[in-house]
Amino acid sequence: MLFDDQLRRLFTENKVIAIVGAKDKAGSPVEHVGRYLLEQGYEILPIHPVRKTAWGLETYKSLAELPKTPDIVCLFRTPDACLEHAKEILNLSWRPKVFWMQLGISQEEAGKLMAQENICVVEDACIEIEHKRVFAK
Repeated sequence: MLFDDQLRRLFTENKVIAIVGAKDKAGSPVEHVGRYLLEQGYEILPIHPVRKTAWGLETYKSLAELPKTPDIVCLFRTPDACLEHAKEILNLSWRPKVFWMQLGISQEEAGKLMAQENICVVEDACIEIEHKRVFAK
């Protein structure tokens, strides 16, 4: 569990966010969250296996294709896919500081794999809602 001061620090110190499942389809939750994070000054690395762009940014097919290490990997995927992405991260030369599973998404095994690597795990929480909440105080 992260307390508000820890979340505030997490958002302040980590500025590069990979969004897995990125798409800028109007009205979709990921579209809204991606735009919000861009407006807040975060550098977004969109990941989608098929789409070429999202929010006017080049989209990467996988975490392995990213040109830089993200501080936060934010997942808009099913719980089973989150486990696959956790395993994918373990096969990379880099580690994010935060593994964030969006609102309604949790995957215990994925969380355990990331925690064993000293990666902060957030599950079942919307990154936009939490950002707005901790900075509204």
